[in-house]
Amino acid sequence: MAVIKMNFLSQALGMQTNVTICLPSFSFADIMSGRKEVYVPGMKYQVLWLLHGGSGDDSDYLHFSNITRYADDHKLAVVMPADYNAFYTDDPTGAKYFTYVAEELPKMCRAIFPFSDKREDNFVGGLSMGSGGAFKCAMLYPEQYSAALIMSGPGMRLHKPEDKVWLEVIQKIIDGEDVSGYDQGVDPKEDINMVMPVYKALTSGKQMPKVKFTWGSEDRLCDNNGLALEMYRKLGLDLDFEVIPGYKHEWDFWDLALRNAIKDWLPIRHSVIYPEEG
Repeated sequence: MAVIKMNFLSQALGMQTNVTICLPSFSFADIMSGRKEVYVPGMKYQVLWLLHGGSGDDSDYLHFSNITRYADDHKLAVVMPADYNAFYTDDPTGAKYFTYVAEELPKMCRAIFPFSDKREDNFVGGLSMGSGGAFKCAMLYPEQYSAALIMSGPGMRLHKPEDKVWLEVIQKIIDGEDVSGYDQGVDPKEDINMVMPVYKALTSGKQMPKVKFTWGSEDRLCDNNGLALEMYRKLGLDLDFEVIPGYKHEWDFWDLALRNAIKDWLPIRHSVIYPEEG
């Protein structure tokens, strides 16, 4: 497994930023498979774009989870950008963190690394604050991702006192009421709560990624997840959800959720994409 720590000048952010990348390399699994030639010109990797939570950075998963082992075991490239508490949202007068994560970073990485650009080979995931960023990527750019893993969050911010109005809007959507008057006219890339952008995305007729929501049963920040899931079902989102008993808002849970999703839920080949395989 190659772990790459990279610092570069981002056009969308207007400053230097860090990104950590796990890139599977030759391993004992290759010896056991009997494949003699591992590095082949034109080979590609499936990619998980993995977003960290509040107060974290691009190194969080590397330090607090077993993501390097999971990536290596399943021949999956993992890209972990830094967000610096920006909620993966564009600042109208400053750094464009959503544009960076959803547009600039994939373009840059695909120009440098052997990453597949096919929808079926790209997945997005995140925990806590990063769950909102991952869901925003999946909803606003459904053509880029086939699946999204949402850990410890409803995919949008709903636990702050000022978010009460959006809980009311969600209930109106569930009840089939008209919510057009709640359209803020805000660029969805600049929206933190995302209720109306998600509503518009899920009623657009576009093919959307499948989504898995997962959280610990003792996580008090996820008290409103059930209401959000009811809205997503009402709007026809292809979703799974899993509540794991005994876990809080913690790394033991996020590591378990990652392992389960990579092993059994994400549509992963568990192998490198060689040219003859398409």
